Amino acid sequence: MIQLQNVNKSFKGDLAIQNLNLNVNKGEILGLLGANGAGKSTTINMLLGFLKPDSGKVSINKIDTTHNSQETRKLVGYIPENVNLYPYLSGLENLDYFCKLAGLKYTKSQLETYLTTCGLASEAHNKKVGGYSKGMRQKVGIAIAYAKKAKVYLLDEPASGLDPLASNELSILLKKLASEGATILMASHDIFRVREVCNRIGILKNGVLVKELHSKNVSANELETLYLQFMQN
Repeated sequence: MIQLQNVNKSFKGDLAIQNLNLNVNKGEILGLLGANGAGKSTTINMLLGFLKPDSGKVSINKIDTTHNSQETRKLVGYIPENVNLYPYLSGLENLDYFCKLAGLKYTKSQLETYLTTCGLASEAHNKKVGGYSKGMRQKVGIAIAYAKKAKVYLLDEPASGLDPLASNELSILLKKLASEGATILMASHDIFRVREVCNRIGILKNGVLVKELHSKNVSANELETLYLQFMQN
């Protein structure tokens, strides 16, 4: 579903992505680990069609994101580090609004089911988002993507700032989405969460994919040691 082939991207002559090759299949979760400036967000923005690669091909479901971004975005649910919602609307009203923007109409009961499925407690559905914690806002953001019936989920530091319970709930939900056939790419600093959630892990350094491995083949401590070795060398 997600494919990057020999992708390069530079900004003002500085290479941000160098000869990147990635494949994420249906029902799979790939975690991208890397420090700030490693190229994680640039990779996601190319998949969203917001950035064009200098060379190489970026595609979703075999559709080129550079030339067909409007078509590929219909397949994608994007969850950033900070989900932007309207604070004076409730979680339910935000979900309804963003669904309607996407041309989707749901009953109140259906909207409530999406929010509940994505982990938002029922007593919070009708409370204003301005009083939500970051974890609660993230759940509404995921519900927006879920209600869109996205085939691909792109997450940029989704667990940043979440408490352990909210972070664990996010992990459970992502695994559920993958089990239903979704393709998920998650960029993160969180070594242990990536090890817990993802099927495969890629380590980016200065725009280069320096290591790719299956999470089942490495413990969290081994992954941390490996990651630190790459970052320090």
